[in-house]
This record gives sequence, structure tokens and C-alpha cells, in this order.
Amino acid sequence: MAMILLVEDDRIVAAALTRALVDAGHVVRAAAQAVDALRIATEERPDVVILDLGLPDIDGADALRMMRTVSDVPVIVATARRSEVDIINLLNAGADDYVTKPFGAEELLARIRVALRRGDTWAHTNEPIVRGGLVIDRERFRVVRDGEEIRLTPKEFELLTYLAQHPGRVLTHRTILKAVWGPYAVDQPALLRVLIGSLRRKIEDNASAPKWILTEPWVGYRFAEDGVRPR
Repeated sequence: MAMILLVEDDRIVAAALTRALVDAGHVVRAAAQAVDALRIATEERPDVVILDLGLPDIDGADALRMMRTVSDVPVIVATARRSEVDIINLLNAGADDYVTKPFGAEELLARIRVALRRGDTWAHTNEPIVRGGLVIDRERFRVVRDGEEIRLTPKEFELLTYLAQHPGRVLTHRTILKAVWGPYAVDQPALLRVLIGSLRRKIEDNASAPKWILTEPWVGYRFAEDGVRPR
């Protein structure tokens, strides 16, 4: 059972989603406006937020950015926007995942399970990952490179952790998407491409010539074992 914050101003949609979430064993807190959602996220600390972008008081993307200033709770955005540019903007604003309207209850529940799994994994894993000068502290949600702390979004942190757990191994696009975003994301390569680019800009000395996150053309990515770019 988890506490789900459902941010949706359409009463009919909110009622249907609430029923599906409750039937799946979750507790639901509902908000029809961004200001109420931000208050609940701050005071009640939900396990997952489902955020509709079409809110009456504040644009959903702006609400997402504001939520990221007070909480690192996993946020699943519900949107009718389908272009890659829109997806990139949502991920850059701090979304962990998204579902495009219309979507089924089973797809949403599957994405919630992935988001909850991320929280459970971090909660039960204490040992930091050390790869050369890169330290990933899973207990404190911190990444340090050569003694300097690097700020990552929750999804960037999860992706980096997954890659670093498999040093030297080539991971296919589908493998990474399924592990980090769940089975419904295996055909959404934009998710991975955007987050890889963002991670490289933050952890690499030169994002255009990465030494940690290496591209295996047409296959996927490989995390270098020692952070030394191959010649």
C-alpha cells in the first residue's frame, strides 16, 4: 500500500482513477489545483504523485518545477502532449515518468509499481557505489565526482545507479528502459536519450567525449569500469 497524490481537476477522471488506485490497495489524496498539491506534497509526503498538466491555477509544468523545490517524490505526469520536445521539457522539469492520454488503469498501475520499487531499492541499499573518482551514495541520495557534489534529479540518480551497478557491461536500450521505467517504456527511446544527455552534462568533463557513459552504436550504453575513455 502506498499514498498516492492524484492531481487532476476533471472530477470524472479523478473519480475513475481514484477507484482504480483504491482497488489496487493504495491510499489516495486528491487535489484539483496545483497550490493544494504542493501543500499536500510538502506536509504529507506521498509516495508517488500523478500530475495532470492541465490545471486551472498553475501550468502543470510550472507546478512540477515548484514541486521539485520541496520534494523528490516520484512524479508521473499525465499529458496529452506527444512530441519529443514536450517529453524533453517534462523530463528536464523533473518528471520521473509520463503517461499519454488516454491511458488505461493497468498502465498507470504498472508505472506506479516501478516508481515504488525505486523507493524500496534505495531504502534497503546502504553501500555506496564507487567507480574511480565517482561516488554514488544511495542512502543519502548524493553523487560526488572528484570530491565535488553533483545535483541530480531523482530519475537521473536512478539511471546513473543502474548503469553503475553493471560496469563494463553493454546494456541495450530496451533493457535500460524496462529496468528504470518499466515494461510500458521499452518503445519510448526519447526517455533514455534525454536522461543520458542530461547525465553526461552533469558528470562528464566533456559531454561530447564521455568517459563514464559510453555509447554502443545501435545497441545501447556501457558504463566504464574506471572512468577512462577508451582510445
